[in-house]
Amino acid sequence: MPPSPDTIQSVTEALKSLGLTKYEALVYVALLQVKNATATEIHEISGVPRASVYPVLDRLSGRSLVTVSHTTPKRFAAFPPAEAIDTLMREIGARAEYAKDVLGSLYEERTESVEEGRELIWNVVGEVNITNRIRDLIINANERVDVLGSAVLIGGVQDALRMRAGEIPIEVITDHWDGEVPAGMMIHTKMPPVWDTREQKNTKGGVLFVDGRRVLVVMAGDDEGSTALYSESDGFIRFFSRYWDLVRSYVTARSQK
Repeated sequence: MPPSPDTIQSVTEALKSLGLTKYEALVYVALLQVKNATATEIHEISGVPRASVYPVLDRLSGRSLVTVSHTTPKRFAAFPPAEAIDTLMREIGARAEYAKDVLGSLYEERTESVEEGRELIWNVVGEVNITNRIRDLIINANERVDVLGSAVLIGGVQDALRMRAGEIPIEVITDHWDGEVPAGMMIHTKMPPVWDTREQKNTKGGVLFVDGRRVLVVMAGDDEGSTALYSESDGFIRFFSRYWDLVRSYVTARSQK
């Protein structure tokens, strides 16, 4: 039983998303319906214009999706779908890796050549965006992570902290920590009096330090939602590093009593 037009259309769109053109997808789907076929038969099954069938078959053959016989007239057969999809996925993966490498190089050259960009302070707006940014910074940290924040803030990124524990030093100052403390992570659960209020505990406020070179400061507003400031500015880092040192000294002294 031949596939319905809706099925042909949906699978053609799926193949297009994997890198095939419309004609390439139609020809491949047509060949899957028969053991093998001539170009004329493929034209009749697929609806692809006769003049376009051979160029399409050449491209599909070059991508190891179609095989061709050495007969007259030539006959064509499709590689099994599992093999064909694996081939297309490998091509996508290779292109993605290439793009990531080249774009990464462009990005690194940009950040190295535009030093003034480090002095900028960037806004991150919305709880979801802030949480995602914190998780990304933690996951991509190279040397260490220090974070001061309410349990509400820490709870949203606790899985990322646990994932990096043992790989890099991590120190957390918060009012509450759920579960066991992973090896390689230092947790302080004694907060300064300014944090010891119901309002403060229920907000997503805090400060994240990554590698001593990046800082994200999270501020929670009652009306406009959460906002964070991110910067690699030396002055910004020094200011909040002093705040971190002050709070850390306080909680360390409290812990020793």
